[in-house]
Amino acid sequence: MIITIASGKGGTGKTTVATNLAISLADKVQLLDCDVEEPNVHIFLRTEPVSKETVRTMVPEVDSRLCTHCGECEKICQFSAITLIGETIMTFPEMCHSCKGCLMVCPEGAIKESSRELGEILIEDSEGVELVYGRLRVGEAMSPPLIEKVKDHINKDMITIIDAPPGTSCPVIASLKSSDFVLLVTEPTPFGLNDLALAVEAVRTMGLPFGIVINRCDSGNDGVLQYAKKENIQIMMEISDRREIAENYSRGVPMVNAMPEMKELFKGLYSKIENRIRH
Repeated sequence: MIITIASGKGGTGKTTVATNLAISLADKVQLLDCDVEEPNVHIFLRTEPVSKETVRTMVPEVDSRLCTHCGECEKICQFSAITLIGETIMTFPEMCHSCKGCLMVCPEGAIKESSRELGEILIEDSEGVELVYGRLRVGEAMSPPLIEKVKDHINKDMITIIDAPPGTSCPVIASLKSSDFVLLVTEPTPFGLNDLALAVEAVRTMGLPFGIVINRCDSGNDGVLQYAKKENIQIMMEISDRREIAENYSRGVPMVNAMPEMKELFKGLYSKIENRIRH
């Protein structure tokens, strides 16, 4: 089972939910941090390193001796990663989406595969939770390919929890693909509601089953509750705005470790997800 934790905006508690749910299900769960631009799940887990690998992606390299400047490669590239200027062919690796279209259309075979570094993937173990996360190379703009590489480590024999990036952009869509269920974490504020509605639209477009978790539920207003009722969306869990939770969070201590009663609530959340998927 693949459960993705997402949110329309940052700061709602998405990583908090993902981390505490994983710890509550330890010994049969893996946690994937797909927020590769700012991975932070490892901060909340005591981990032991298992492995680390560098991830590279394909970029074109042109042999100027074979190139006849026909321009076919430039025509097929939708991202201007390869451009013909007069009789000079130029490549821009940072803009390449690695589709290999230029290789396929070159009539002279003047283009071959080269590569550039995207980032790295780290696998760590934390007391029964297998953590896999990506770390994008500084200055790299293409996070979806690294997210896909992180997801290649999904173990179908385990419960997989994915901590998605915030928002509704391409990295989020890459994280949501192939999910069995999506938890949308929000907060009861006008900003939280606005971005929740955007996230709901994205998940519905993808045809994925989903529910809502309201963090800091006893602050703000009832806008999220009214929206969920109107849209017939199930509230899967509500987390109170408690000082004890915030203090432990600031120390990097998951709430289920500091407050054992919370572990049962997160186990109950998983049971609700199981029931939704079965029915």
